Amino acid sequence: MEMANETQVTEFILLGFGGGPKKHLLLLILLTAFYVLTLAENMAIITLVILDSHLSRLPMYLLLGSFSWLEICYVSTTIPRMLFDLITLHGKVSFQACFLQFYIFFSLGCTEDFFLSAMALDRYLAICHPLHYPQIMSQNACYALMATCWILGFLWNIVPVTLISKMSFCGPNVIDHLLCDPGPLMSLACPPLGNAPFIYQIFVNAVILGNLLCVILSYGAVILSLMKTSNQGSRKKAFSTISFHLMVVTIFYGSVGGVYLAAPGGESNPEITKAATVFYAAVTPVLNPLIYCLRNDKIKEAAGRLLKRMEKWCCTGEYR
Repeated sequence: MEMANETQVTEFILLGFGGGPKKHLLLLILLTAFYVLTLAENMAIITLVILDSHLSRLPMYLLLGSFSWLEICYVSTTIPRMLFDLITLHGKVSFQACFLQFYIFFSLGCTEDFFLSAMALDRYLAICHPLHYPQIMSQNACYALMATCWILGFLWNIVPVTLISKMSFCGPNVIDHLLCDPGPLMSLACPPLGNAPFIYQIFVNAVILGNLLCVILSYGAVILSLMKTSNQGSRKKAFSTISFHLMVVTIFYGSVGGVYLAAPGGESNPEITKAATVFYAAVTPVLNPLIYCLRNDKIKEAAGRLLKRMEKWCCTGEYR
C-alpha cells in the first residue's frame, strides 16, 4: 500500500472525545475495562478451542476461535490509541500512521463481515444438510474457509485506501473523530476529489450488503427448515443457537450499517458517529463472546473439563 508523499499535510489531529477532565476519566476507565474484558474473554475462548480435543475438531468452534482472535486484533487497532489520546490530549497522528490504522481497522472489519457469513453458512450446512455436513465442512475445508475470510478481508480495502491516500491534503488537518475514518479524511482533501469517494462507497456497500444478504439467506433457510421439522427438542436447541448468532449479526450490522450506509463518513453528526464508533469498536467485541458462549453447553462442558485437568495438574503434576 503506497502512501502519498506529495501532500502538504504531514500529520492529522484527532479531536477525539469532547468534555472536561471528569468525562475523560470516566471514558478512560470504561474503555480500559472494555479492552481488558475483551482480551480476557476472547483469550479464554481461544484457549478452550485449542486445548479441548473435542472442540478443536468441530468447525463451528474452529470458526469461533478464529473469530475471537479477530476480535482481539480489532480492538487492539483502535482502543489503545483512544486511551493514549485521552491521557495525552494532543491527538496527533502522522499521515502514514493514520492511513495504516485506516487500512488495518477496516480490513479487520471486512474480515468480520466475511466471518459472520462463514458462520452463517456453517449453521446452514449443519442444520439443513446434516448428512453431508461432515464431508462438506471437514477440518481442511474449515481451515480453507477461515483463510479465505482473512485474505479477502485484507485485500478488500487495498484499492480504496490507496486511492484516498493519493488525494491532495493541503489543510486543514483536524479530524473530528476518534480514529482515522475515510469519511472525515476525504472531507479534508482538496478538490478535485476524483473517483476515490465513489469507488470507496462501492467497496463499502458491496462488502456490507453482500455479506448481510448471505447471512439473511443462510439463516432464513435455517429457520424455514426448523419450522418443518417434527422434533421439538432439536428444533428448540437449534433455534437457541441461531438466535444468539442473529443477535451478534444484528448488533454488528446495526451499528456499522448506521454509520457507513445510512450516513457515510458521518460529517453531519460527529457526536452520534463517535458514539456509534465506540459501540462497534469497543462495546460489541465485549458482548460477542458472552452472546456466543452464554448458553453454549459445549463451551461450558469444555471449561469444566479444562478446570478439572488444571486441578489434577495442581494436585498431582499430571495434565491430561
